[in-house]
Amino acid sequence: QVQLVESGGGLVQAGGSLRLSCAASGRTFSSYAMGWFRQAPGKEREFVAAISWSGGSTYYADSVKGRFTISRDNAKNTVYLQMNSLKPEDTAVYYCAAAAVLRPSKLYGSSPEGQMDYWGKGTLVTVSS
Repeated sequence: QVQLVESGGGLVQAGGSLRLSCAASGRTFSSYAMGWFRQAPGKEREFVAAISWSGGSTYYADSVKGRFTISRDNAKNTVYLQMNSLKPEDTAVYYCAAAAVLRPSKLYGSSPEGQMDYWGKGTLVTVSS
């Protein structure tokens, strides 16, 4: 069992930065791939970024590539999402998720969230124009 708690959301102006954190419980954190997803009002949840269990491989949605960076610290049981050059369209609730087995090709399919095993409750990011 893995419990995930996100933090770091808030209100920021367009062009600004935020860093989200996701703290995981459990001694098996380092064996899970981790991901960030987001859901804007009235829209479906979408994939943002993912990282392999070792941190050696990262994956990004085209909409955030070059602006967001995912990283993890297995010693601290924490995964991060550094968000730079934020845009109003980045406004959403951001969710952290863990996957025992990550299939990168499925991250870009119709149901990328289907392979994630555990979810946090989310943190709200609001970007004002």
